Amino acid sequence: MEHKTCFHCGLDASEASITFDNKSFCCNGCKTVYEIFSENDLTSYYDLQQAPGATPKDVEGKYNFLDNAKIVENLLEFNDDNTQIVNLYVPHIHCSSCIWVLENLNKLNPAVSSSMVNFGKKTVRITYNAHKVSLKNLVQLLSRIGYEPFISLDDYAVGQKNVDRSLIYKLGVAGFAFGNIMFLSFPEYFQVEEFWLEQFKHLFRWLMFAFSLPVVFYSAQDYFISAYKGLKSRILNIDVPIALGAAVLSIRSTAEIILDLGTGFFDSLAGLIFFLLLGKFFQQKTYSFLSFERDYKSYFPIGITKISADGEESSIQVYDIEKGDRLLIRNEELIPVDSILIKGKARIDYSFVTGESEAVSKKSGDKLYAGGKQVEGSIEIEVLKSVEQSYLTQLWSNDVFNKNKEDAFTTLTNAISKRFTIAILSIAFIATAYWLLTDSSKALNVFTAVLIIACPCAIALAAPFTLGNMLRIFGRKKFYAKNASVIEQLAQINTIIFDKTGTITANKETAITYEGSQLSNAEEDFLKSTLRNSNHPLSRSLYTLLKENHIVPIENYEEHIGEGIEAHYNQNFMKIGSAPFVGLASEVKNLNTEVHISTNNTYKGKFTFYNRYRQGLSKLFNQLKPTYDLVILSGDNAGEKENLTKLLPAKTKLLFNQKPEDKLEYIKHHQNSGATVLMVGDGLNDAGALAQSDVGIAISENVNVFSPACDAILDASNFNSLYDFIKASKSAITIIKWSFILSLVYNSIGLYFAVSGQLAPVIAAILMPLSSISIVVFTTISTNLVGKKIKQKVEKT
Repeated sequence: MEHKTCFHCGLDASEASITFDNKSFCCNGCKTVYEIFSENDLTSYYDLQQAPGATPKDVEGKYNFLDNAKIVENLLEFNDDNTQIVNLYVPHIHCSSCIWVLENLNKLNPAVSSSMVNFGKKTVRITYNAHKVSLKNLVQLLSRIGYEPFISLDDYAVGQKNVDRSLIYKLGVAGFAFGNIMFLSFPEYFQVEEFWLEQFKHLFRWLMFAFSLPVVFYSAQDYFISAYKGLKSRILNIDVPIALGAAVLSIRSTAEIILDLGTGFFDSLAGLIFFLLLGKFFQQKTYSFLSFERDYKSYFPIGITKISADGEESSIQVYDIEKGDRLLIRNEELIPVDSILIKGKARIDYSFVTGESEAVSKKSGDKLYAGGKQVEGSIEIEVLKSVEQSYLTQLWSNDVFNKNKEDAFTTLTNAISKRFTIAILSIAFIATAYWLLTDSSKALNVFTAVLIIACPCAIALAAPFTLGNMLRIFGRKKFYAKNASVIEQLAQINTIIFDKTGTITANKETAITYEGSQLSNAEEDFLKSTLRNSNHPLSRSLYTLLKENHIVPIENYEEHIGEGIEAHYNQNFMKIGSAPFVGLASEVKNLNTEVHISTNNTYKGKFTFYNRYRQGLSKLFNQLKPTYDLVILSGDNAGEKENLTKLLPAKTKLLFNQKPEDKLEYIKHHQNSGATVLMVGDGLNDAGALAQSDVGIAISENVNVFSPACDAILDASNFNSLYDFIKASKSAITIIKWSFILSLVYNSIGLYFAVSGQLAPVIAAILMPLSSISIVVFTTISTNLVGKKIKQKVEKT
């Protein structure tokens, strides 16, 4: 019978005799999946990878529990009328074809608006219209195309996914086999010839072979799979030399015992895989510890306004929010936790969560989800869940906000790994060829030892441990980077752009004076209530100044970015903002920032703000100026130009009257000219500029101005330490490079002994993890020393 493989999944299709479109299939399930893909123009799935699919299982009735609304509610991340979002764990995700088809689910069902795969975690996050397709139908669709999700109600109840313990199992199998093979090798080690030769030689050798099989086919399978996929995609990844070394050891050892030429190198093979997995396990545990220490709470130093039982307002940090708290959410603020609307007109923009830009209206008693932004005045909410359980902690790391920057950025490790692999393979083949010509008995030993001693574990470990530890250190200093690549990008910047109001000015220390006609008590109440809705730094400063006024219910609040705010109350309306916005015909130029007020089209007067710049601002700019191009982009008038010129270094660019879109275009223009830009803003009106920049830092000062567009959040109290954080990022890259150099020195020494035939494969396998551990120790100690320097400078300031 002619051997045929299934076009969809790659299994044997010889006996099934199922053909369609001149292609063979092992079962009707695989044929059905192919038909589905063909009908929906998704056959490119098979171009990316040969036979990438899995045989779909019969799931009839298996997911009937998803008809229960309460169960579905527990599984959903987001649920707001039409739109629902679910994050499903799909174990079969394994290649580029999987990613491609799962991110094109909308072609299979138009009710799916978007789907995004996290390849590392094997999850797919799906946004869909709940009126057109149910979660049950969605899960059944995934199952029909061979991507059945794993759903555990227990796991979801505690907010955790299924824990992958495969590495522990593989390490255990390799350790068990390594110990037994070493034990069986003792007669040969100690040259017990009579006992060994006469009775048990062949038995012991075949037992060693038996113990090696689970090591090769189970414990080492990830290295072989990774190497195969890399070679198939014409990519030389760092697992290629590892897989090649293990394969050579296994094949040679098997040949030796079959031909009765010797005992082979099963002890070296098992030792290699065991120590490799031990190094990977050590990396996983240590990096998990670093990630745990820098947990989700580190992301949010931002404040939120809490309303006490007696109506007192106080600012608390987001991670101090508890269930049952009553919170005030101002215009343009994000809702930090899942909650119930208590008071006010809610218009919620969920674009950060769902991608849909159209705001939805909510009424009192409706549920509001974390990540939504209030866009029409202020509202009061009651907390349903603490921030640990809400969606906001995942929002910042959403791949939607990372793609543009990370796609254009190549990490240091990726840049060097390909060259490293080519160099090692070249050395291995050249050295082997030399020994084949001079002393063929050493050739295989040399080839194997070179591949083992030059194992790229040290290179693979250097960046994760250095950057992971630096993330933790930065978090302790109140500088919260989104991910490790932010540190690498921060080290490469050459241009720094600052917003003015709320960024280089300290809102708490601003002095305010009023000039104009006296406001009545009713007008003052109206003024304070209007300001209460706004999150702009000037509005917050003025609101704090008016302490004793009563809050009245505002109607039809509207904020005009870059101009001002207006509101209606009890048939009266008020405008607060620039002179032209409130209707003042001619504006007298003033050196200070002004906020004008009119009620019912009658001009009342103006508040003048005497800016107080952040402590250490001049020193910070003097530190930055020799290395970076510095720019101030301000939406205010040029009244502060003279003061800033005196305060800041010469040739610092000062641009005023800049709208948010002007800032974005300015950054884009400089990037097109070759600049690598860091944007520092308050996160309120700077979202576009923060997103466009190579690195965007939002300054937090007891205000919930968190923006997913930013790459890092810097507590305002440590603003004057910005230079130290940038310098520390450069030091982190230097540490990684030194780690590479140390690894190169180690590899060079080891390669000398390996190439000259003086290094046994088992010794190489033992030395390899020791080098990895030394790199981890070096990076940890070095980054901690850098962290201490930051601490000392912060304390001095």
